[in-house]
Amino acid sequence: MVISLDQGSGSHIPSLRRFLWASALAVACLITIAIPAQATESGTVAVGGHGEASAVPDLAVISVGVEVRKPTAAEAVEAHATSARALLDSVHAQGVSDRDIRTENMWLNPVYEYDESGNSHLAGFQAGQAFSVKVRDVTKTGKVLRAAVDAVGDAGRINGVSFDVEDRAALRHRARAAAFKDARAKAAQYAQLSGQRLGDLLSVNEAASSGAAPIPMLSSQDADGVPVPVALGEIREEIDVVVVYQMR
Repeated sequence: MVISLDQGSGSHIPSLRRFLWASALAVACLITIAIPAQATESGTVAVGGHGEASAVPDLAVISVGVEVRKPTAAEAVEAHATSARALLDSVHAQGVSDRDIRTENMWLNPVYEYDESGNSHLAGFQAGQAFSVKVRDVTKTGKVLRAAVDAVGDAGRINGVSFDVEDRAALRHRARAAAFKDARAKAAQYAQLSGQRLGDLLSVNEAASSGAAPIPMLSSQDADGVPVPVALGEIREEIDVVVVYQMR
């Protein structure tokens, strides 16, 4: 198609240009419709998976310590040292080795008291020490706590008890495998629902979290006396993953 423009008719040039653009666009559309549609690239599917693994704790970490109050700093330090030695001896007697005992904190602080007028005066000194103790035989956790308290009397302090598994990596591997299996199953289902097949794995992203669910597993009484009752609970590792697969 050839369209000639009369250079002498300047007033009609804008209209003709609009006509030419419209004609070119229409021809382009016809050409596009005439060409067979090309196959598009394979789509992708992104899904999340959740996995859990649990185990009974095989390791206990207890935080115990001593704290004493005396009129002078020297007396407080001496009394604290005596109580600390007694506590450590009692823990050793329960089979806990030196490598599993660590000093976490130590302090010596003045103690002030106030009279009826609101005036303060030095009333003495407070000295103490906190230890972290690993108990590798969790069935003895209550006995270790009881032994520590009995050894130091009123100077004893129990600051906390936590449980864990020695090989946390093995627990995490099981949770990871469960999370990936869950995600792949979801991706395969989506591929099937869309009439396609699951293709190559394109990416995996992981977010991990862990928690403990308590269950009643109290230590029992034995011939050596009544141990402090503790609930071991259950250590649970949870992992979430997001996977992206190609679909064919």
